[in-house]
Amino acid sequence: MNATTVGFIGGGRIARIFLEGWARAQKLPARIVIADPNAETLAKLKTKFPAIETSSDLALAAAQDVVFLATHPPVLAEAAGRAATALKPSAILVSLAPKFTIAKLTALLGGFERIARSNPNAPSVVGAGINPIVFGSALTAADRAVVQALFAPLGESPEVAEEKIEAYAVFTAMGPTYLWFQLQALRELAVSFGLTATEADAGLKRMVSGAVNTLVDSDLAPADVMDLVPVKPLAEMEPQVLELYRTRLPALFQKIKP
Repeated sequence: MNATTVGFIGGGRIARIFLEGWARAQKLPARIVIADPNAETLAKLKTKFPAIETSSDLALAAAQDVVFLATHPPVLAEAAGRAATALKPSAILVSLAPKFTIAKLTALLGGFERIARSNPNAPSVVGAGINPIVFGSALTAADRAVVQALFAPLGESPEVAEEKIEAYAVFTAMGPTYLWFQLQALRELAVSFGLTATEADAGLKRMVSGAVNTLVDSDLAPADVMDLVPVKPLAEMEPQVLELYRTRLPALFQKIKP
């Protein structure tokens, strides 16, 4: 991609999303260092992405040009504290977790202010992600361009206000999990009904994108959109599903808010 070196503190799912997206787009940065205490996690990443460097030493990843803080929130504070002494003054740290504001991260990092935040979206692995970014005030236009260039192969990365980042976490970062299991069930059923796998996949893609476009772009009221199809085989389940959305997701949002 360019001469920017990249470090990941944490080698779990979020790091893999970035690696998969970059690799598919043939835009892997020249040097990537992944630090994680789990040797098995590192070994799996190294097998899939031989060009990366792996280490159990967090400081090695933290010493790169752009450092992605890719740990779960419960261990983020400890990881940030350990990274603080290894960060170069010119480095950019990109936190990929909700809840921790730029101000809080600055405190955890001993006053380091060159910080951005994002909540990655898993469709980034196929270049179709929506990855909102918050930039700290200490980052220059050139710094922001460096970060945007790293996100560009993954999909869209709009700049957003920091107070909206947790909303995006529940909405777009976790959103695919609300749908994937249902879409996979439909995919399997289509084949069992006699479609080929190719026909099922093509139909699924068009149906899902068309359904979203109709809801968002048709200028019909939502109730009118949902009334376009007279036969609703799962209609009796809608109240239970809606109740889950309207109770669990607001509770989750309140839990991850700063």
